[in-house]
Amino acid sequence: MNYESIEDILLQRDKRGIAILRQYLPRDYVSQTAQYVLHNLGTTVITTGFYILSGGTVETDGPPGAKAIGNALEALGQKVIYLTDRYAKPIMDTLASPTEQTIEFPVTDADKSAQFAREFLGDIRPSLLISIERCSPSSDGIYRNMLSQDISEFTAKIDRIFDIFPRSIGIGDGGNEIGMGKLQAVIPNHPKLPQKPSATTTNQLLISSVSNWGGWGLVAGLSHITGKNLLPTIEEEQDRLRACVKLGLVDGFTGETKPVVDGFSSNEYTIPLQELHGFLQA
Repeated sequence: MNYESIEDILLQRDKRGIAILRQYLPRDYVSQTAQYVLHNLGTTVITTGFYILSGGTVETDGPPGAKAIGNALEALGQKVIYLTDRYAKPIMDTLASPTEQTIEFPVTDADKSAQFAREFLGDIRPSLLISIERCSPSSDGIYRNMLSQDISEFTAKIDRIFDIFPRSIGIGDGGNEIGMGKLQAVIPNHPKLPQKPSATTTNQLLISSVSNWGGWGLVAGLSHITGKNLLPTIEEEQDRLRACVKLGLVDGFTGETKPVVDGFSSNEYTIPLQELHGFLQA
């Protein structure tokens, strides 16, 4: 199938109804987000890791996309730091290259989280924050999954960093992730989406049917601008998914430990990646 834009590729096979939010974003939101990255080069902090109650760990959507972005930024000569909590840190430790760093944000109370956020920014002094598939609290301070279940006790308050840092990107597929606060006034108007959505905003918001696809989309946007294909290959991405499953990650839809991402089998999951490669070659 021929697509007219990267956005078209990212919003195909929409299972959650996220594509309805496209009308509230710039037509070329992927390109704008990629340009934003290139205007804020330097040390980039990437956060991910969404806890799944039924699986007792984080899901397969998020870490692979974070790594795809990290690889692209490293290829562009940038320093990458992964920030997550104790549930996802072992995964990011394994995925990270020798030149990348992973840091654990503690699962703790609001005051200690705010203090950690301030100290982290003071120590790292990043140029940019990127969140991909990371839960945000609603306006009432509760972190909720797509079934509106409270996962606060399993979620570090990494959003506190986004509250106080001026340059950020959010990537999400459901309405309850960091960055979706940009659309919190309109998300409840759509019945398939959360009635108590994210309250955490970012400067740029990138939506996709699966957040990992959004990560690839951002990389495709960077590739298009720089003239370098920075995307992972199909084989690399499928290997990465298998590695995540071997480390215990679960499908976000079922909570099962198998090579599935948001209900998509490994082969279905990488179709948009193949199409993004085709888009860049067109």
